[in-house]
Amino acid sequence: MASLSFLTVCLNPTFQKTLRFAACVKNSVNRTDRHRFDVSGKGVNVARVLTQLGRGAVHLTQLGGPLCSLFLSMCREEGLDIRWEESRSPIRFCCTVIDDTDATVTELVEESLPVHPETGKLIAGAFEKLLPLVKTVIISGTKAAGFDGELIPGMVRRAKAAGLRVILDIRGPDLTGSLRFRPDIIKPNLSEFLATFFPGIAPETIGGDGKSRIAEKMLELCADFGCRVVLTRGPGAVWAAEGNSFSEFEFEPLVPLNSTGSGDAFTAGLAAALEDGEDLSGAIQKGIECGRLNAAQLKPGSIL
Repeated sequence: MASLSFLTVCLNPTFQKTLRFAACVKNSVNRTDRHRFDVSGKGVNVARVLTQLGRGAVHLTQLGGPLCSLFLSMCREEGLDIRWEESRSPIRFCCTVIDDTDATVTELVEESLPVHPETGKLIAGAFEKLLPLVKTVIISGTKAAGFDGELIPGMVRRAKAAGLRVILDIRGPDLTGSLRFRPDIIKPNLSEFLATFFPGIAPETIGGDGKSRIAEKMLELCADFGCRVVLTRGPGAVWAAEGNSFSEFEFEPLVPLNSTGSGDAFTAGLAAALEDGEDLSGAIQKGIECGRLNAAQLKPGSIL
């Protein structure tokens, strides 16, 4: 068993249903025998891919409701190390619909019900106990309703105070509130970056100067907060800023089977490569490799 190096955190656990159709017709009954059911959520996906890469990872989340034992048993079957606190809130369900006629992947996301008011304190306590066991903390995704707005920034503060590498794949106030504690890498996707720093601007509406404006903001964040910024852009080139340098990383596009979780696979590959001593460029290449492997699987958040 690999020695423990990574703590992944996501405060929105998920049961993920994946349905693949030869053709999916709106306003009609659609049937398929190609489907699967998985434990998911961004942090579970990152932990799964790290485990598949042979790395020791532990995942921290909250669980509740009648299907808690099912979630844990499915994690055990995959060899995932899950630490959790009671939320008194049921685990949400999300659904991915794949339509082979046009190779589209549509994700239907169920928002979580609020957690119990004490859940945040329990999570913070569990997080503190896990910090001495790891070298890298990866915080991913949104958080369920009911958590205090300072929970995630507080985690970043404690992890950096402990001398750990911190990678953030988060957005909005959780991200902006965490920057003052100087995380090592922030890795939202382009849509999340725009929603956080350029609200009201959608990726498809970016004009000719859009790239330069985004690059300027990425470099500004590097200068102000001592972090590195990596933006994934679906099938488009990865953009990265480090110090005063902006770079693009092109890759051969592919028709995905299921792109759900590809960003999480990228994060896992990036983190694993950094732990191996790779520079940012080499780590991004490993992230791209893992993201592409994920997109070729029906199972979300998996490279095998």
